[in-house]
Amino acid sequence: MTVSDEHAPVVRVDVLETFVELLARVEDDGSSDAFYSSLCEAVCRLTAMDRAVIFRYDESHRRVRAAGAYGLELERFANSHVTVESAPIARQALVEDRVIEMDAEAVAREVPEGFRDLLDGATLVCCPLSAGGRWSGVILADRRPRRSLSDAERDLLWTLGKTSALAEAARHATFQQARARQLQERIDLAREVHEGVIQRLFGVLLVVSSDAPLPADARERVSVELQAGLRDLRRALQRPLGRSAPATRTTFTEELERLQATHPDLGIELAPGSEDVAVPREFEPLAQSVLVETVRNARKHAVPTRVEVSLQRQDGAWVMEVCNDGVSARSRTVSGMGLRLAALEALQLGGLVEFGQREPGIWRVRLAVPHERP
Repeated sequence: MTVSDEHAPVVRVDVLETFVELLARVEDDGSSDAFYSSLCEAVCRLTAMDRAVIFRYDESHRRVRAAGAYGLELERFANSHVTVESAPIARQALVEDRVIEMDAEAVAREVPEGFRDLLDGATLVCCPLSAGGRWSGVILADRRPRRSLSDAERDLLWTLGKTSALAEAARHATFQQARARQLQERIDLAREVHEGVIQRLFGVLLVVSSDAPLPADARERVSVELQAGLRDLRRALQRPLGRSAPATRTTFTEELERLQATHPDLGIELAPGSEDVAVPREFEPLAQSVLVETVRNARKHAVPTRVEVSLQRQDGAWVMEVCNDGVSARSRTVSGMGLRLAALEALQLGGLVEFGQREPGIWRVRLAVPHERP
């Protein structure tokens, strides 16, 4: 494809119009998959590529995953484990900030065997997604029949990669602003609980901890203050807590299998009988979030050789416990901010998250949420 100076402005306008259309469409569907799949569609609509898939670093799961696709089923890549080490062509494209075309030999060397059948007779290119020195991922695109890219095509793909990275950066900035508002809501909630509830309870504690016998009017006053404190607490907890686990398209079982494959040294196992306890759909995001955060903390703060995950139902509640060994005397606190935020999420569902040493050397995280059997 040859792009003359006469037609270059038309191409630029076409790029802008397509991305305006893309962003307007994503307004109706805020999911990440829809956003990145639309970016893939834009790449294919504006170039001679037939199919495209975006691999990017997912901060919530701390791994590289297929975030969007066009002309391909995204589920095909759901269980793929990709890093810049396992895909050196992606690292090269990001470091050199250029579009790299892969020949048949490079495809056979760097593409996992399970995906090579997708590229038979096709040209595969790797386009970096980076802006302002920040790497966010790569676009892999192909076309048939195999033919080399022209300079104009390579430049256009590079421009689209930059435009996509800028669109992602703008979306990320919007997300960060929303998180800042949510953080302020949590701060306001903590202040309201402290001023409206803790102060009342502190006054009651001073009264009941006295050695002097309580007269009838004092006991009545204590009762009134406790009831008022409970009302204040209920009213405060009716407010949104500002954070919920991100939506997920995977299941708890799939996430567990991914963690087992990613961290074989941890000995992650499902306790006997747990396979018969289904994870309620409405608990999936929270359960996966707690599981991932617990495994992350175990790797960071302990030297585990076994991580046991158990699921059960107890007294009208759905319960998940994750226990790991390898906790030394110096690493008694094996919980980060992620678990503390998960505890807030559980409160919104009427549940709770507990964590601590069950016995010397063993750390336990327990999620319990009220749920009657269907």
